[in-house]
Amino acid sequence: MKLNLPIDDVLDDISDILVTQNRLVISAPPGAGKTTKVPLHLLQSFWLGADKIIMLEPRRIAARRAAERMAEMLGERVGQTIGLRSRLDTRVSKATRIEVVTEGVFTNQIVRDPDLPAIGAVLFDEFHERSLDADLGLALALETQAALNENLRIIVMSATLEVEKIKSLLDASVVESKGRAFPVETIYIGRTKDRLEDQMAKAIRRGISSQTGSILAFLPGVAEIKRTVEGLADLPENVVIAPLYGALSPKDQDNAIKPAPDGKRKIVIATDIAESSLTIEGVRVVIDAGLARVPEYRAGGLGVSLKTVKTSIANVDQRQGRAGRTEPGICYRLWHEEENRGLPKAPPPEILNADLSAMILKLADWGSAVPFELKWLDPPSRGQVEQANASLIGLGFLSKDRTLTEHGRAAARLPMSPRLAALILAAETDGERAMAARLAAMLSEHGMGGKSSDLSSRFDRFLGDTSPRAKSLKTQSRNWAGTKANPDGDLADLLARAWPDQIGKNRDAGSGRYQLAGGGGAVLPSGDPMIGSDWLIVCETGGHTKSDPVIRLALPITEAIAKRHLIETNLDTAEYDTERKTVRALRQKMLGKIVLSETPLKTPDNVVVANAIKRAVSLNGFAVLPEMTTFDRYMRRVMFALNDPKEHGLREAQLIETFSDWLEPLIVMSGERAAKGTQILDALKTKMGWELTQKVESLAPKNWMSPTGRTHPIDYESEQAPLVSIRVQDVYGQTVHPVIGERQTPLTLSLLSPAQRQVALTRDLPSFWTGGYGDMRKDMKGRYPKHDWPDDPANASPRKPKNP
Repeated sequence: MKLNLPIDDVLDDISDILVTQNRLVISAPPGAGKTTKVPLHLLQSFWLGADKIIMLEPRRIAARRAAERMAEMLGERVGQTIGLRSRLDTRVSKATRIEVVTEGVFTNQIVRDPDLPAIGAVLFDEFHERSLDADLGLALALETQAALNENLRIIVMSATLEVEKIKSLLDASVVESKGRAFPVETIYIGRTKDRLEDQMAKAIRRGISSQTGSILAFLPGVAEIKRTVEGLADLPENVVIAPLYGALSPKDQDNAIKPAPDGKRKIVIATDIAESSLTIEGVRVVIDAGLARVPEYRAGGLGVSLKTVKTSIANVDQRQGRAGRTEPGICYRLWHEEENRGLPKAPPPEILNADLSAMILKLADWGSAVPFELKWLDPPSRGQVEQANASLIGLGFLSKDRTLTEHGRAAARLPMSPRLAALILAAETDGERAMAARLAAMLSEHGMGGKSSDLSSRFDRFLGDTSPRAKSLKTQSRNWAGTKANPDGDLADLLARAWPDQIGKNRDAGSGRYQLAGGGGAVLPSGDPMIGSDWLIVCETGGHTKSDPVIRLALPITEAIAKRHLIETNLDTAEYDTERKTVRALRQKMLGKIVLSETPLKTPDNVVVANAIKRAVSLNGFAVLPEMTTFDRYMRRVMFALNDPKEHGLREAQLIETFSDWLEPLIVMSGERAAKGTQILDALKTKMGWELTQKVESLAPKNWMSPTGRTHPIDYESEQAPLVSIRVQDVYGQTVHPVIGERQTPLTLSLLSPAQRQVALTRDLPSFWTGGYGDMRKDMKGRYPKHDWPDDPANASPRKPKNP
């Protein structure tokens, strides 16, 4: 019997558009039938001819289920009309017309054959998940269509998609299927202090007792799922519990997805794998923990570590919709309703925070290591691209001019991260190559080999693993290695050869904190049995302490191995002591960035000294240098004289920024351990030039000469600048207020008593003589009767002090 689905209503519209247009966006909710019905419908299109259709799926389980469902609809097995290509499962034949592939497989295909020969259409299913491989695959497909294969049809399908954004990128028409959804009542249970799995088990019991139908529960990861299952061990016999996550065998995944047996209820406890890519029959109750485990990338790393985050509004709405497929449903949420205000609208696209080294390597193999030349829904940042380039250059896969090396070309053809490819390429014998490939297979599959932080322990466990998944990985590793030899060799030596930058030395005996040869550090978790190791190869990190990433996987090695694969060098370094105001220099014996030993250096290179002073000034300003009073006073004059010192590059921040141009040569030439203020002032005046220094002298003179013939320093630091402090008697007879410089700027006079204390402040001396002077005179005459306090100071003669 033919099954009618909502997508059937728009299949003719899809066909009509693709007759005249080569791009299309299809928006359809989960359960509409787009995944199976659209590719089968397109097989009948005349424009397809004898060409194939490729459909991308975000996960292996989704790809397998889609292929099996379409084959079943045709009454065939997978491998006939409908084929499947994923990392661990390939079933295709000459008769295959539709290939369902995982997104990573497609990017490898299109890089290998950019013109996509004999491919008539590429369908991007569940594109809203926005994986890095999906974004890259779409960018490459658009490039292929534009330059090599204009007849190629590109169809983007999604359940929750930013339709206008993708429509704009593709310049495409949109077909929308509304789907059929029943109302779902949402009940907020709230969060408690109990363990998450205990809260979930309690909510599942509530759903069993108060609702009918099967239950789909969402948890962030496998560990929480297993503990929840353990907590529900006493449920009635008519309740079937089925975990669902990516690492399960295909048989166990199928058992979770198929309907509950007659007379029984099913409880499916799943990761976000069940959000949109799979249809689980009979569910009318959803219980959502509101959490997801997302990848956390480290530039140049082996892959990803995982962190737990709150899911987005788009995610929780999609999960909720699972309860309303066939009848009205219920959704329990394990958080408070007001928390919705803090949830992001949608999860960020992977391309915005991922390590891009694998993508850049693929693009270099494609013919361009410059991703900005492609069309992206969200382009990567330049910072991410530069980080990836640096990592690939360090591995020897890119040259410094960003072109692909032969080593890099070999790495690009291996379907794994560049770090793992480096392992295989570092092998020198067949046995080592087999060992490297096995290790790469284990490290590329999350959870394989157990959870030990000791790589040797995890690898031994993987080698003895006889599960179907492990067997598939080992079969795949033999293809990568290109040999049937048994794994053999020194694991530590191989790792050190492949990843010398990941060699780490214990900073302090027993601390668990390691300095890495490539720079930076890492720390073992408290209580880890490897803490006593002097040397490690750090294979994987995840999470952070206050200062360093946490080591999740490592292998102890010997110092001899470290020295065999790292170049020993001497590094002269220096630090400026801000208290003693001098440079302290050391000669360091280095392995990469690891310091083996340090000895004091009596005669460091002048450039090393200059760099130390430069760093100190950059952090703390010129105030850290000695004898800066003269320099500071001159800078005050510069600030006063010039309307905009910034125009001349004379602000302190500008002088620090241009340190290398005007001050570093002086320090290098002098060979001194510190630059004194007078030296810096000479260098500054040289930088300013004769004309500008004369302008400062003219507009902001250093001194002012009083009527007595004495010179008085002008203070440019005061709020009343320019200010001169002077005895009252020294300005007797001054009938015009004194000014300075070409601008005739009035001086501020701080008038002093015979005891050198300020008794008046004025910028208008004639007004002071006729005003405030009278009251001051009365006070001063009483205190200092032996001094001259004339009635008419404006016409009196100035009095030179007895001891000038």
